Amino acid sequence: MCIQNMRHLFKRLTDFFIFSNLFIAVAAVLFTVQSQIQLGMHPDWHPYLFLILFATLFEYNLHKFVAVFFYKHALLEDKFSWIARNLKLFYFIVFSSVAGFIISACFAKWEVLVTLFPLGVITFLYSFPVYKKGIKIFRLREVPLVKIFIISLVWSATCILLPLVQAGLRVDPPLVLLLVAERFLFVFAITVPFDIRDMESDKKAGLRTLPLLAGERRAGMMANAALLAFMVLCSIHYIYAQQIHFVAAFLLSGLSTLYFLNSPRIKNLQHYHYGVLDGTMALQGLLVIAAWFLFQQF
Repeated sequence: MCIQNMRHLFKRLTDFFIFSNLFIAVAAVLFTVQSQIQLGMHPDWHPYLFLILFATLFEYNLHKFVAVFFYKHALLEDKFSWIARNLKLFYFIVFSSVAGFIISACFAKWEVLVTLFPLGVITFLYSFPVYKKGIKIFRLREVPLVKIFIISLVWSATCILLPLVQAGLRVDPPLVLLLVAERFLFVFAITVPFDIRDMESDKKAGLRTLPLLAGERRAGMMANAALLAFMVLCSIHYIYAQQIHFVAAFLLSGLSTLYFLNSPRIKNLQHYHYGVLDGTMALQGLLVIAAWFLFQQF
């Protein structure tokens, strides 16, 4: 009986962290702390990390909030089942993320806010259509193939540029471009399965995503190729920089993610997309932080 209660409690906690999008928000913070280390900084807490936490939490809940607030029948759909059972908690999380973002913005450097603004505009245009006199003009995600590239680019730019701007570092542009390329390849690889999962709904919505245009099999091959390119690029980068401890961290991250992308058993897990795949970002951040910490000790 005790074991059953513990399993039930564990499931409730897991569902809360995943379906509230708190998990992906924490992953975004770890991804950014990882960038601090890669840029040669001492990993530290800054207001902009809370800015990223609350901005991610709000953005990932925004679509669901609009759906359940304006269209109550949406609560009857399976994907909103957790929200239907925890509606007041969900509203609290959304409004808390807005309040947290505003408070964090008050303490963040204005340069960080200026950098974040265009990325926020791109994210907004990706999520919501632009209207003129009641007529929809366009939405970025409806441009063929742009969906996955916008997600990869925004994640890469946000997690790398904000620590750079916060610290006021003068880093060689080639290094910044290299870090963005590495991050882009990784995020691209783990985003492809989301597009594969959404093929049917995207087709009905008239979206032309990578899997719909190239086919599921080729899209999967592209994800694997991007991940292999990520590992090769990171290995060359940190071998050349004589930071072998980071090579081990990125190879472990890449190989484990490669397994997650291709294992039928893993892909059948209930929380495969929002738990396992999103968790690969948190795992990579933790591996880099651990590698940095161990290197400092020895």
